[in-house]
Amino acid sequence: MTQQVKAKKHLGQHFLTDLNIAGNIVEALATVYPKGDVLEVGPGMGVLTQYLLEKKSLRTWAAEVDNESVTYLMATYPQISERLLSENFLEMDLGKRFPDGLSVIGNFPYNISSQIVFHILDHRNSVPFMVGMFQKEVAERIGAKHGGKEYGILSVITQAYYDVEYLFTVHEQVFNPPPKVKSGVIRMTRRVEQLACDESLFKRVVKTGFNQRRKKLRNALAVFGLTDEQLGIYASKRAEELSVSDFVQLTNLVQAEL
Repeated sequence: MTQQVKAKKHLGQHFLTDLNIAGNIVEALATVYPKGDVLEVGPGMGVLTQYLLEKKSLRTWAAEVDNESVTYLMATYPQISERLLSENFLEMDLGKRFPDGLSVIGNFPYNISSQIVFHILDHRNSVPFMVGMFQKEVAERIGAKHGGKEYGILSVITQAYYDVEYLFTVHEQVFNPPPKVKSGVIRMTRRVEQLACDESLFKRVVKTGFNQRRKKLRNALAVFGLTDEQLGIYASKRAEELSVSDFVQLTNLVQAEL
């Protein structure tokens, strides 16, 4: 693909140039979501867009804030012109815009990739699937299991609502310009079961526990005023030792004592 859009550092743009990888990313979504609306975040020069448009049962939309990219995409892929949104994904009301739901895909700008995940979580009732490329460390953090240093707030809150699969690693050389880090592609599949606790309190407990992750939970959760007896087995544990289901149980313990 001829380079006609200048990558902008402040937008975190790194244009994928490997067409095989682009095709694999699109297939990772199409195999689980063969029909419906799909929104590509930050299409840039359309390396994913071209493969999405080949999937006739998918109705492809794109959200792009870079005016130069918008102009390029309109000229190169006129068939998407009516569904090319010159908008910030993080400010979009996905439920209102896509009342029948949508899936999300993208080679996400590294500087807002965690915010993109949290925005999807906020609109999870509308988003059954997400396939995205992140900085490798962020991709690993989203899917990290409890007990490791990568496991944190992003891991727990994402996995409370989605199953996360790490699909493959992408090396620096297949981007223009090359980033200084490797990338990782993940797929998120919305979980069927509902969270068995108060969801807003769950987020508070998770965030409070990890804000002082080196401290045992009796200290990290002191703000809730629970005794060791009330915290039970969790009093002497650290946040990173708890699975999502443990955090659900802990949230119910906290709620019972509030």
